[in-house]
Amino acid sequence: MSEQQAVNNENAKHYLRIDRLTKMFGDFTALDKVSLDVIEGEFIFFLGPSGCGKTTFLRAIAGLDIQTSGTVHQAGKDISALPPSERDFGIVFQSYALFPNLTCERNIAFGLENQKFSKADIENRVSELLEMVGLPDQGKKYPAQLSGGQQQRIALARALATSPGLLLLDEPLSALDAKVRVHLRHEIKELQQRLSVTTVMVTHDQEEALAMADRIVVMNQGVIEQIGTPTEIYREPSSLFVADFIGAMNQFKGKAGSKNTATVGDVTFASQEHDLQQDTPAVIAIRPEDIVPHSDGAGSQGATELGPTENTFDALVEEMEFLGSFWRVSLSNASLGDASMVIDMSINAVRQMDVAIGNSIKVEFPSNRLWVFPPGADTG
Repeated sequence: MSEQQAVNNENAKHYLRIDRLTKMFGDFTALDKVSLDVIEGEFIFFLGPSGCGKTTFLRAIAGLDIQTSGTVHQAGKDISALPPSERDFGIVFQSYALFPNLTCERNIAFGLENQKFSKADIENRVSELLEMVGLPDQGKKYPAQLSGGQQQRIALARALATSPGLLLLDEPLSALDAKVRVHLRHEIKELQQRLSVTTVMVTHDQEEALAMADRIVVMNQGVIEQIGTPTEIYREPSSLFVADFIGAMNQFKGKAGSKNTATVGDVTFASQEHDLQQDTPAVIAIRPEDIVPHSDGAGSQGATELGPTENTFDALVEEMEFLGSFWRVSLSNASLGDASMVIDMSINAVRQMDVAIGNSIKVEFPSNRLWVFPPGADTG
């Protein structure tokens, strides 16, 4: 985040304020003292694996599952104890939840009719929303006559009909096929920006969150692991869980060195600064695209000696996987023990460097992209 963005965020109006929200189901803690401020007009994502608490968090904001303790403020008003009908939000579910016996027009008009809008105002608003979601000619059809993507557009139009201050989206794209999902996420992002409606979306799809969010809230076991922009979450993970959950990550078991070094096997690398005690177990991590290949080390058979430059060494090519726009190359080096690694290389780089199974290439771990974390629960 730039300095100016930080200033703008500091001065921005906090539309949603959640303080120490806790939700218990019997002895199980689904949310554990979660706090979050959402800026007015922001598109924020709750991201995490199944069971992490993200949907419970959303439902607590909506009043569908009242929290055990903690508070929720919306536009300066304490809504913590209000029922859903008295909260100002529109919601879209994964399952669309459209009324099958009503036309698309009537589905969209449902909330407006309940609020006693005039017939003329309802007709105008429904026409405006059908146009907005790109389905101006589909109003007379029933949900079953539409594709999944079209049904979700109608569900979105219905949620926006009463011009709510807050839009809640609970995995709205997960039931759609991949191509429709990618297309619709661009449409939702564009619509959200055009309307400037504060939006909270739940997803387990990291690509979806990275592509659409202003900020991402990464959750794990009922707590927030990290909050940041997509770039911050991806490039500057605050924990091994975030590093592992978002994108691909090479992980090596090793030991922490001084505050800027770590050891894997027989090799000590310069790294990002860390606060682990020297010689304590650590996981050293680097993303496949951050490993830098050097052309002067390509082509020699079987060389696996460490290079003279800091964090640069020869590695043996074990496997190659073609992934369309790039190659994912599996490498090994005897000095790193039994650790293996993958590097993502462009098609041109593979061709120019004559990368092939059985050959070696010289690679570098840039110290500013090499992370050192305490071991996670499953890494020992």
